[in-house]
Amino acid sequence: MKLFPTGHATHPQWRTAADLVLAQLRAQMARPDYARAPTLGILYINDHCADDAQALLDHLSAELPGVTDWSGTVGVGVCANNAEYFDAPALAVMLLDIPCEQYRVFSGVAPLPRAPTSGFVAHTALVHADGRTPDVAELIAEMAERTTSGSVFGGLAASRRASVQFAVGGSGNLAGHGAAGGVFDGGLSGVAFDARVPLLTRITQGCQPLGPARRITAAQDNVVLALDGEPALDVLLRTLDVTLGGDLQPAVQRVRATLAGLMDEHAGPGAPVAEHTGHFGTETRVRHIVGLDGARHGVALATQVQPGMRLAFCQRHPEAARADLVRICTELREELAPEESEPAAFVALAAQGAPSPSGAATPRAGRRIAGALYVSCSGRGGAYFGAPGAELQTVRHALGDVPLVGFFAGGEIAHHHLYGYTGVLTVFTEAA
Repeated sequence: MKLFPTGHATHPQWRTAADLVLAQLRAQMARPDYARAPTLGILYINDHCADDAQALLDHLSAELPGVTDWSGTVGVGVCANNAEYFDAPALAVMLLDIPCEQYRVFSGVAPLPRAPTSGFVAHTALVHADGRTPDVAELIAEMAERTTSGSVFGGLAASRRASVQFAVGGSGNLAGHGAAGGVFDGGLSGVAFDARVPLLTRITQGCQPLGPARRITAAQDNVVLALDGEPALDVLLRTLDVTLGGDLQPAVQRVRATLAGLMDEHAGPGAPVAEHTGHFGTETRVRHIVGLDGARHGVALATQVQPGMRLAFCQRHPEAARADLVRICTELREELAPEESEPAAFVALAAQGAPSPSGAATPRAGRRIAGALYVSCSGRGGAYFGAPGAELQTVRHALGDVPLVGFFAGGEIAHHHLYGYTGVLTVFTEAA
């Protein structure tokens, strides 16, 4: 598998930005180490381009007639390699060198069927969704059930303008896309891949627990009433070391800065050990605290809760987020090339945002990464990691100089869950 061509640019005029991207793609496709005739394009735009989404897609499709299939969405920002774009029209494109028979583009016009059709069996899927869609978390879980791995990856569109998704199916894909323009609003869309497409996905959390995970012993709808038999509000106030007497302002500020990490009742024994490792596991979904119920001493969350679930109060923490981001990149590199793992000193430097003494690390043995997709929370981009572009620079230092595009989402999708304040990194590799 050759490297996936990528292009990214920003310009006040979307057409000029698109032409800059096209020039980069064509230059890479002329090089021997890059794919020369890819058919699947991933297109991410920031919301400054959202109103021109159809014209932009039509322009790219006309200039790249060999790319018969497109998928993508809009974010409040887009990223590529080690760059982030937020405040001006920008787009990022990756062209995947995957045989047509090994993937299927789907959307609301041409949904992914529950049963295999035409010999194609979905193993996993890149999923883009509109967060305004009712029961979107349940729809994501249902989509995961349509894959043999039970796992999907991707993110929710995020936009201050139109919330759009791209889905165009051409050669070898599901019927039904022909009458559509390829730009959709609402629902789910994406690309399903069969088991022959080698890829790996990791999720990185952006919050740090404030205490141990406790079992929810009483709840109603979205209100946690008791944790380990104690009133939930009392546990929260004790964890934050605040009271509701006297001046309420300090307590209100602490509560507003606090979130809740939830784990399902059936989560494995390794899920709630965040107090020991300093980061949450993949079974934890972070949700907002939306209110306090003084009458029942409860804590209201921005999601439904049930007795038996586990909960750990937490807060966003840039250093913990950076260290966890380095961790998942290191895990990926070790899985692809275990004999080339980095020394602990480099991991410590990367966790602090410092470059490796020898520059960007690139695996020299094992499976090569052909391209990567990164979906990060809209609350993580920009200066959250200390400086514009710092998050992507951390990925590049830890993972290596590989083709990468992504977007900043309104929610992140991994496994069969919808997450918040996380990053989802997926790498496409050579076959084992």
